[in-house]
Amino acid sequence: MQTTIETTVAFEGKGLHLGQPVSVLVRPAPADHGIVFRRTDVDAYNADVPALWHRVTVSPLNTRIENAAGTSVSTIEHIMAALAGCGLNNALVEVTGPEVPILDGSSAEFVEGFLHAGIRHLNAPLRVIEVRKSISVTVGGAQARLDPADTLHIRFEIHFADRAIGHQEKTLNMSNGAFVRELCNSRTFCRSSDVDAMRAQGLALGGTLENAVVVDGADILSPGGLRHKDEAVRHKMLDALGDLYTAGAPILGRYTGSKAGHAVTNALLCALFADPEAWGWRDADAGIAARLPGVGLRWADLPQVA
Repeated sequence: MQTTIETTVAFEGKGLHLGQPVSVLVRPAPADHGIVFRRTDVDAYNADVPALWHRVTVSPLNTRIENAAGTSVSTIEHIMAALAGCGLNNALVEVTGPEVPILDGSSAEFVEGFLHAGIRHLNAPLRVIEVRKSISVTVGGAQARLDPADTLHIRFEIHFADRAIGHQEKTLNMSNGAFVRELCNSRTFCRSSDVDAMRAQGLALGGTLENAVVVDGADILSPGGLRHKDEAVRHKMLDALGDLYTAGAPILGRYTGSKAGHAVTNALLCALFADPEAWGWRDADAGIAARLPGVGLRWADLPQVA
């Protein structure tokens, strides 16, 4: 059955790119509401932005959604990953500005907040999106693919010249608490030269060594080093889960990404939904529900974040 959170949970921080203070309230929502963002700083008539694939506007740096009135919310991928990884299907996310706060650069604080709030089961059946035919996209040197599978699997591969990152690859079955155990505390990452370039363009104004893993060649500049030796690829998987959740429901399929980013994953969803033979709705019976992300999640699954 569908879920929401038991009580409202609050988060505060700065947006990564504009650097402005922003507050978020995640409120319970009824069945079939889905995930909707509401800008509380704009006219109420134009405030709601559904977190859906066809509302995504192309950005290489984050996932931004925009409604027909032009109201947008940026950097939704980390909170979307937390909602997906905790198995939450319905929520109203109120945001006081144009960006979701970056917090520590991962999804861990969002996950902790949702676990504190609790998860409520709603008296409504849950439908999932079943991938029925392989779909792939290639953009430049980046690729993403969806294949049929009985639950959500994510495989990702990256390669960077910086020795601190290098070549990394990882595969996970996302059933149950795998996201929370394996991925949720993995932070966004970038090269020191990228930070300088973005700030020259008026971006990354809220970025610090405390909310991103910053590398320079073989060196990790962020205090405390890495949380995982392959933290970079784990974060790319975190991003992919959040971006895939803009499908509007859990996906049964195997996602494979190679050097893929937000825009590539969105292009993959666009290709999937453009082909009616490639996907279909399926009722989540007990067997399917038992394999979804977040089912059976426990406090012990949440890693300790220093």
